[in-house]
Amino acid sequence: MRSELAPKRFRLLVFDWDGTLADSAAIIAEAIQTSCRDLDLPVPSDTDARFVIGLGLADALRHVAPNLTDEEQVLFSARYRHHYLARDPHIGLFEGAVELLDDLRASGFLLAVATGKTRVGLERALVQQALSERFAASRCADEGRPKPHPDMLEYLMRHMDVTPSETLMIGDTTHDLQLARNAGVHAVGVSYGAHAADRLHALSPLVVVHSMAELREWLTLNA
Repeated sequence: MRSELAPKRFRLLVFDWDGTLADSAAIIAEAIQTSCRDLDLPVPSDTDARFVIGLGLADALRHVAPNLTDEEQVLFSARYRHHYLARDPHIGLFEGAVELLDDLRASGFLLAVATGKTRVGLERALVQQALSERFAASRCADEGRPKPHPDMLEYLMRHMDVTPSETLMIGDTTHDLQLARNAGVHAVGVSYGAHAADRLHALSPLVVVHSMAELREWLTLNA
């Protein structure tokens, strides 16, 4: 990473969690699909199940099971939590993620998380991965308006006292890139998570990278 004294294009780097730092997209999609089977609902394809990753729960349900009653939504949520939590302890980070975060901090960047997870879910993940001290701030879907509303980034920028031009959003879904666009922030897409590269390119991020190593190289040269 560049020297801490070298000029930077950005001050605040905001990471999505699932599918960007954590290798969890397949587990989330499987939990959605299994929950649909449990309730005798049409089972979404892998692509459709992965599409909702990063959204708040209400928005996700509108996509994968749009005609649920309030009672059925409660049942679906319970089944999803059951299946997801059974696999949660086995979710790891993408190889190189910790080293990337450590290098970015050492270079003087402020790091934050903007995620569709709940606060309880994010705190559990941060503790499991021993990453609680790496981030200066975070914002979760149950603390305000979920993606792609700009609330998450607007909150983080206020909290960290940075401007949109000083902020970069890094995420694996179109929801992340739309969040950035809605907040007037530049974005980097990563194609190794939930959404395919062509979907990410359609939203015109600064770049779409295809591995953690490629992300590290791009940030080293451009952030």
